[in-house]
Amino acid sequence: MTSTFQGIEIGKRAVVAHQQAIATTGHNLSNMNTEGYSRQRVEFVPFEPIYMPGLEREETPGQVGQGTAIERIERIRDLLLDEQIVVQASKKGYWDARDPVIRLLEQVYQEVGDSSVRGGLDQFWDAWEELANSPADTAPRTAVVERGKTLMDSINVRFQRLKGYQDMVERDIRATVNRVNDLSLEIADLNNQIQKIKAMNDQPNDLMDRRDLLVDKLSALIDVTVDRRDPDEFMVHTSGMILVQGGIGRQFTLEKRPGEDGYSQIHWAETGQEIRFWDRTNGYQGHGSLGALTELRDVTIEDEIRSLDTFAMNFIDLVNEVHRDGYGINGVTGMDFFVERPYVPNVNGNYDRSGDGEFDSSYIFRINGANALEPNAQPGLEGVVTLSGYAGNVEVPYYITDTVSDIVGRINNSGAEVVVRLNRDGQLQLKGTPAEGWENPDFVIRHVEDSGFFLEGYAGLLAGRGPEGAYDWDGPNAVTALQGGTESYAVAPIAHPSGWIEVNPALFRDVGSVASGFGMNGRAANPGNGQAAMAISSIRYSNVMIGRQKTFEEYFADAVGRIGELGKQSGELKESHSQKMKDLMDLRQSVAGVSMDEELSALIKYQHGYNAAARFITVVNSMLDTLINRMGV
Repeated sequence: MTSTFQGIEIGKRAVVAHQQAIATTGHNLSNMNTEGYSRQRVEFVPFEPIYMPGLEREETPGQVGQGTAIERIERIRDLLLDEQIVVQASKKGYWDARDPVIRLLEQVYQEVGDSSVRGGLDQFWDAWEELANSPADTAPRTAVVERGKTLMDSINVRFQRLKGYQDMVERDIRATVNRVNDLSLEIADLNNQIQKIKAMNDQPNDLMDRRDLLVDKLSALIDVTVDRRDPDEFMVHTSGMILVQGGIGRQFTLEKRPGEDGYSQIHWAETGQEIRFWDRTNGYQGHGSLGALTELRDVTIEDEIRSLDTFAMNFIDLVNEVHRDGYGINGVTGMDFFVERPYVPNVNGNYDRSGDGEFDSSYIFRINGANALEPNAQPGLEGVVTLSGYAGNVEVPYYITDTVSDIVGRINNSGAEVVVRLNRDGQLQLKGTPAEGWENPDFVIRHVEDSGFFLEGYAGLLAGRGPEGAYDWDGPNAVTALQGGTESYAVAPIAHPSGWIEVNPALFRDVGSVASGFGMNGRAANPGNGQAAMAISSIRYSNVMIGRQKTFEEYFADAVGRIGELGKQSGELKESHSQKMKDLMDLRQSVAGVSMDEELSALIKYQHGYNAAARFITVVNSMLDTLINRMGV
């Protein structure tokens, strides 16, 4: 039997339900400009009827309805679209972080006028040509020294700018890692709160919106994937590892990596395992801003510094090679034009790499063979030259039909971290290059081996062949494997020569020491001899093998072309990924965003429902008044 006051209860439920719907609509309207907010909708369901199937009940025409109730307040969200946005945010974050730094690098190479490295180098060569034409005069010597100083200053400034950008990126990496750690803890804390509310059968919509917003922000910093399969344990993965698991937010830590730069590596705080957000072997992957920053620091800017160091070291080495053999107008010879600073004071290049107080390595930059070779001659030999490379030793075969030039070219194109040339005396010359990995020092030859007789008997470089006669840096006094004695090698320079190279101060004190001519039979060059000055000026067009470039002119063309291509690529991909992200965000806004027109329409609908429920209560109240107050005796 139904209650006399059943109508009041039905009306009350309707009033409460529509009141909640009106409040939810107001909540939507007040948060229409809140970042990450998803609109919410009230779902009405009929309240449970009095008589349920299977229970004993009086004979009635059917189930007696009990009005309406709110089953849940649901947020409108497209999870598939959210996953696409997380992936795209990582790509966009990568190029957003990369593009501004590339623009700064472009400015480094947009030098104009005589103060540029290119302009200073042209003036330096011109000064040597003037000296070659007037070797007996003092003024051309002064011009050579001054233009040399100007050129060195320009190179130093370029290095300082590149190094400054690298340090700036390092600071950004540290700040980004701290932000990632903060976000992972915030997401884990929200997971705890959400789980507690869900345990009470409530809907923590606002907290879930906040969590999704933090995941979006995290995905812009690193590459992440979200795992929602377990409703009780929301997880975030990155680089194949779990970053957030329920209420646990794992952390990154920064450790100083070995080497002289003191830059940091990213490790998992729990395991100490290194983590990388970029992969050089596969090109640009787009792993968030942290991936872009570490790649900029360790690859893009580092490559530019290596390129500048290679140019500087080869430049001063080639000029000094000629200048040492020349004579100044005052009869001085054997003097370097540029200062070369050795990495270690030991004459054999011995160095204590492990820091245990004992020599354990040999730091040698340049090795010369003892024999003069003809570029077009065929040695008629066969074997394999083994040289140090980025990922291990590189094997370079040579054959009976090869000329000396063929072998030299094959070595220079092998990818080894050693380049080869014939010096002005025709001797085979090996030079170390900047190392790809920071774990190895720059400009250090680490391994030279020949299974045949080319480097031993023909070039006069190694004292033996095979593994027993190999030169290997991983031990002291490795130079005993060379044939030519102390004159056949040079100790490796201090790191980053482009930052410290300078003109020999002795030349400022006496410009007469600037070499202009070559002597003969041990006698000084006569005052009118300009052969040495001409030999130095001709380096301008010589094939000097700076890495894979053959001349200094090709070096500058390659540097400008490379940075220009990086700038073009960066700008285009940033714009492309930004547009893709905008399209996805617009689509999300159309699904989850708050529409004022829609909310006002819903507000009117709920208001009418509320009014109707109130009117219904008034009618029931009137009926009860009649029943109670107007019936009786």
